[in-house]
Amino acid sequence: MDSKNKVMTLEEAVKEFVHDGDWVALSGFVTNRKPYAAVREIIKQGRKDLYLESGPGGGDVDMLIGAGCVKVLLNSYTANSGFSQVCRRFRKYVEEGKILMEDYSLDVHTLLYHAAALGLPYIAVKNMLGSDLVSKWGIPEEVYANDPKLPSKKLIIERNPFNPDEQLCLVPTPKIDISIVHVQKAAQDGTARIEGPQFGDIDLAMAAKNCIITCEEIVHHDELRREPWQNQIPNIVPDAVVHLPYGAHPAQCANHYDYDGLFLRMYDKVSGDDKLFQEYLDEWVFGIKDHCEYLSKVGTSRLMSLRVQPGYGYVPGLKRR
Repeated sequence: MDSKNKVMTLEEAVKEFVHDGDWVALSGFVTNRKPYAAVREIIKQGRKDLYLESGPGGGDVDMLIGAGCVKVLLNSYTANSGFSQVCRRFRKYVEEGKILMEDYSLDVHTLLYHAAALGLPYIAVKNMLGSDLVSKWGIPEEVYANDPKLPSKKLIIERNPFNPDEQLCLVPTPKIDISIVHVQKAAQDGTARIEGPQFGDIDLAMAAKNCIITCEEIVHHDELRREPWQNQIPNIVPDAVVHLPYGAHPAQCANHYDYDGLFLRMYDKVSGDDKLFQEYLDEWVFGIKDHCEYLSKVGTSRLMSLRVQPGYGYVPGLKRR
């Protein structure tokens, strides 16, 4: 591939960089800038046994779990806020023991991503001390010891070598194989710009062995160079750039579109029932040829109704229920 042109189709990018058993990290926060189009393609290509990293997960995580793609989830929160207290496939699979799940708390997950981006093997924190997050492990210790993709333990409690009277919690950083980050603008060479909240996405991109950028717009690199301080992800990080307008739908994407509350409400209903969820996958994932066909199915008028109003950053009066 031309190092100056990393543009690929979504099908090509997922086929090349997402494999069975990979440790996968997804961008965004709950209903904000989630890489839904990439998630649908991962499901369609039948990836299995994924180790899924998503501190603040939403319906994207829920879909992957319900489609049988996930083996281990490292996560502190999974819900489409305002539409589900807890995502339904996620809850069902955890309660029935169909997936393994570990929680380090939302703030520690964020610290872990930054540490992983810096190449650190672990970090010392105090956040979880005194809570059940230390004593109650979601993944059994023998699984940690015998799974080569996981660290040998969830955590270790040690004395601070600089202050022996103080205890610290040593937490291993994730070894991410592939991160998928949805952004507003990217150049063909991989330079990417996130507008609005960044969450932990820059760290996720930097921490992963490979990175797929999906974007609302592909722009000339000269446009991004005019304001280089606005570009968070340098061109040496992404391995693929995929042009996907509305690639975060039904989540929102700052400066582009609001979240689709009616779609999220529909998903909350169907994801609570095994038969309805399978019908949803058949209609909205397996029954769709590609992202263009997905957008056609959603409908031009509906998509245009989600376009944010300049100066507001959202759609005033949008029907969300």
